[in-house]
Amino acid sequence: MISKFIYTKILGWKLVGEFPTDLKKYVVIGAPHTSWKDFPIAILARNSWGTKINYIGKKSLFKPPFGFIFKWLGGAPVDRSKSNNLVDAIIKVFDSKDEFRLALSPEGTRQKVDKWKTGFYYIAKGAGVPIVMFTLDFGRKQVAVSEPFYPTDNMEKDIETIKSFYNGVVGANPNLQ
Repeated sequence: MISKFIYTKILGWKLVGEFPTDLKKYVVIGAPHTSWKDFPIAILARNSWGTKINYIGKKSLFKPPFGFIFKWLGGAPVDRSKSNNLVDAIIKVFDSKDEFRLALSPEGTRQKVDKWKTGFYYIAKGAGVPIVMFTLDFGRKQVAVSEPFYPTDNMEKDIETIKSFYNGVVGANPNLQ
């Protein structure tokens, strides 16, 4: 497969772990998200694993002349300027499909944040699906994937557990972590 060749042989990155093949639905969170470089690395890794995973992105990415590429790669535009109930809308998508995997950045931006957004957590809880974590580790040049994590009724402890998966991971721009 060409993606795996580019990802491993040309760029020198590694794949660690596996996306669950026995699960048809889950939320995927990738971190740290500090650079435009994260997107091509994540797409190459996803394609190397051969797992269909969709994502959402800011609406402006999907405008001509290149917007069709983001849609072709499995993306859907989101208007972040409007107050809408995106969590409920995504839960409905999960409920309406037999197979659906959605990738999100828990930071919600490439900028430095003090606190992660929690939409991914509420989507997983509302849809009754696990969370699969993956790293964008530019320090080790690897993408690592976690085992599925099923949210409990203790969000604070769950977020702490989820964040611990990313300990020691170095983003493309470490100063934005």
